[in-house]
Amino acid sequence: MSAFIQQLPALIGVVIGALGSYLAVVRSDRARFLRERTARWEERRLSVYSDYARSLKKTVTLTYRVASHLGADPHPHPLPMAEAQPLLAEAAVAREPSGETLIMLGSKEAVEKARVWVAVVLEMERFVREGRREPEAWQTLLAQQRAAREGYYAAVRSDLELPPGHGARAPLPSVPVA
Repeated sequence: MSAFIQQLPALIGVVIGALGSYLAVVRSDRARFLRERTARWEERRLSVYSDYARSLKKTVTLTYRVASHLGADPHPHPLPMAEAQPLLAEAAVAREPSGETLIMLGSKEAVEKARVWVAVVLEMERFVREGRREPEAWQTLLAQQRAAREGYYAAVRSDLELPPGHGARAPLPSVPVA
C-alpha cells in the first residue's frame, strides 16, 4: 500500500494535467468556433450590404440616363423613358429581395440609412417619370442622393468595423488631350 501512496501525487498530477489539457483544448476550440462564426456572418452582411447598394445603384443610373434625355443631367448616354420603364421595373423587382435580406441581417443603423437612401432614389424616379426638365431641382436631388448614399456606406462601415472610407467626391483626374 505504501508504494501506491508514494505514486499517488504523480497520479494526481497526471489527472490534473490531463484535465487542464482537455479544458485548454475545449476553450481553444470554442474560441476558434466563435471567431469563424463571426467571420462568416460579417462576410454575409458585407454581401447583403453590397447587393442592396448594387440593386439601388441600378435605379440611380437609369434615372441619370432618363434625366439626361430630358435635359436635366449631363450623363453621356441618354435614355428615353419609354425604354427605361421596363428596366426601372426590373431594377425595382431585383431590389425587393435584397431589401428584405438587408432588413433581416443588417444593423438597425444601416437599415435606417438604407431607407433614407431609397426614399431619395424613389423621388429621383418620380422626377423622371413625371418628365420634369428642371436642372436645378435635379441637382438638388443628386446632392440628396449622394449624401444618403454616403450615410448608408458610413453605417455599413461602422457595422462591419471597417475604417472610414472616402466620400467618393474627389475630383476626377483630367484626361490628357492628344
